Amino acid sequence: MPKPVTIRVDDEPHALLKERADAEGATVTALVPRAARDAVRDPRSENAASVFRRFVEENAAAFDEALPEDAPGRLDGAPRADGRTES
Repeated sequence: MPKPVTIRVDDEPHALLKERADAEGATVTALVPRAARDAVRDPRSENAASVFRRFVEENAAAFDEALPEDAPGRLDGAPRADGRTES
């Protein structure tokens, strides 16, 4: 069960929260738990997605060469390492 927490913020951060909430079709109240989760998130995961994407980009050709039958098609329609394109 969620625990109630009362916070106080100055006008400027409140206005920014309201603007963000409006843009997302949410409420300020809905944004606060997300901000709390982000505040206590493990810092090692901060750039995990970008590190993974870079790893894949840098090593995709080697994977395709080693496992040609499992090589996925590229989203941009470029041919796979074996010259085939996904349909």
